[in-house]
Amino acid sequence: MAPPSKARTALAALREELAGEVFAPGDAGYDDARTAFNVMIDRRPAAVAQCANVTDVVRAVRFARELDLKIAVRGGGQGMASAALGHGALVVDLRRMHGVTVDPAAEAVRIEGGATTSHLDRATRPYGLATTGARTSATGVAGYVLGGGTGWLDRAFGLGVDNLIGVELVTADAERMHANADENPELFWALHGGDGNFGIATALTLELHELPEFSAALLLCPPESGPDVVRAFREVIRSGPDEVGGAVLYLTGPPAPFTLLCGALLTYVGGEAGLRELAGPLLALPHETEVVGALPYPDVQCMLDPSSGLRSHWSAECLTGLPDELVDLFRARAAGMPASNGSRHALFPLGGAVAAGPREYPVAYRDASWTVHPFACWTDAADDERATAWVRDACADVRPWSTGSVCLDLVGDEGPERVRAGLGAGRLLRLEKVKRRWDPDNVFRFNHNVAPV
Repeated sequence: MAPPSKARTALAALREELAGEVFAPGDAGYDDARTAFNVMIDRRPAAVAQCANVTDVVRAVRFARELDLKIAVRGGGQGMASAALGHGALVVDLRRMHGVTVDPAAEAVRIEGGATTSHLDRATRPYGLATTGARTSATGVAGYVLGGGTGWLDRAFGLGVDNLIGVELVTADAERMHANADENPELFWALHGGDGNFGIATALTLELHELPEFSAALLLCPPESGPDVVRAFREVIRSGPDEVGGAVLYLTGPPAPFTLLCGALLTYVGGEAGLRELAGPLLALPHETEVVGALPYPDVQCMLDPSSGLRSHWSAECLTGLPDELVDLFRARAAGMPASNGSRHALFPLGGAVAAGPREYPVAYRDASWTVHPFACWTDAADDERATAWVRDACADVRPWSTGSVCLDLVGDEGPERVRAGLGAGRLLRLEKVKRRWDPDNVFRFNHNVAPV
């Protein structure tokens, strides 16, 4: 770190240069600028640069390099806390950069680095187009896509990263550059799952798909019906087309005291009549709540949005299948879920276009058929150990059926072995070489880090 006098001079210059705002310890607004979605996180960055445009990003990176600061990148969404808010680092906050530009003729969309899934879906919907977004509207598009990107449309349209056409980056040397199939192709390959290791993604261009009709069925059932719901959902996915997706999950619903429920959300790239036919086995089960019909795709994105201002912890395991023994363990573990609005224990189907996608990318979980995703939310710090243990135990339950891979979008900082599991051991050396080329000093390390070889 530079001497205090040099740091003060550089910080003053950065404040003067940026179109956005800069917050340092002691500033009014600093605590708000460093607040994370997960209130368990209490990190103190050296400064937060809320960038308004790409020029701001370049200036912020130059500032960090001048003072020998590491750089954390905060995109548009809730994100992984250690990536978004590095202790002692410069946080490059992109949330003001959330523009979305749709090119309907080319069936493509350009999304700035701070945009969320909500920004993306609102922009594409008027054109009857969509791409695979995250399962919650508040998720940042850039981090989600570059980490792989599994969502409600992935069985039909592939993973988010399968739809990546190009990336605009600011590198560790504060240079602006592009990566696509023709320009910097090795870097473009690495960005297909390699996360934020190689630069700050200031904009992404994604392929769009026609989505003239979209429908969904949501059923809420008493928890004791859970195993029957899971098995019926499993059969719908097994026998249905790739256009069918969704989740089966246990969740806690308001008002307090929170009630445990089993829910099934069946999504369909098509109309209501086809959905009702596919959902027949689920609709035949006893249930307390039923919503079935044509829905705007963005409305489904909001259904599982987690509440902000809570303590939270989550993880995931990719599965070879969904046998009855696992279904029973899944039900039993749900009984200990933290009782708070937002907690859930979910199973997502994969397969379809996910399995058929490009095998060369550093995405290791294409052969998984299901993903289990325990997500705990709670309010009292005294419950930290119990709640985080519940997530660990939920993953341990299903480990006999684990593929050994993991979707990095769905896990936080769980160590280098989990990063290896997410990227694929056979691809890691190639990624490390790309890292050496574009970030030899490992400036971008507050992520699922790939260290330069």
